[in-house]
Amino acid sequence: MNKKVTVKNQPVTKPKVLVIMGSDSDLPVVEETGRMLTEFGISYEMTIASAHRSPERVLTLAAGAERRGIEVIIAAAGAAAHLAGVVASHTVLPVIGIPLSSSPLQGFDSLLSTVQMPPGVPVATVSVGKAGAKNAAILAAQIIARKDREVVKKLIAYRKKMTEEVTKKAGAVRGDFPETSRRKR
Repeated sequence: MNKKVTVKNQPVTKPKVLVIMGSDSDLPVVEETGRMLTEFGISYEMTIASAHRSPERVLTLAAGAERRGIEVIIAAAGAAAHLAGVVASHTVLPVIGIPLSSSPLQGFDSLLSTVQMPPGVPVATVSVGKAGAKNAAILAAQIIARKDREVVKKLIAYRKKMTEEVTKKAGAVRGDFPETSRRKR
């Protein structure tokens, strides 16, 4: 499986983000990463490579990513979850690790494997599962936004939308708008 996604109404561009998952069984979670990258207008390539079952493929993807114009790599894996660390050891690009819940330990093992990197080979680790998959895309967008004002605008709009949704929900719970229910001192 190799999936290259460019954003609608934009010229075909090289992917800026490489998303690698350790197994096709990870796709239902990692699809959230792709959805969020698309929302931010960021092109990406999604593929499968295993740190243990296809280490040469992982090395080739990681070592060649910068030359291909990739700016950020996102690596998702469960259980032993060595994928992000192996990727980080073969590139100087930022690597974001998504620990997945795929073992009886419900992602705790993959969280520790992803976050506990030796000095000099960092992996930015997000939370386990779909929330982490979403946050990995947001973090990648924040990294790319340092050089892309359009992505900055989309991140600001996304945050504004989240704030509006929370305010609306708070009003529904209280039965009014939060500012009108404050106690006077």
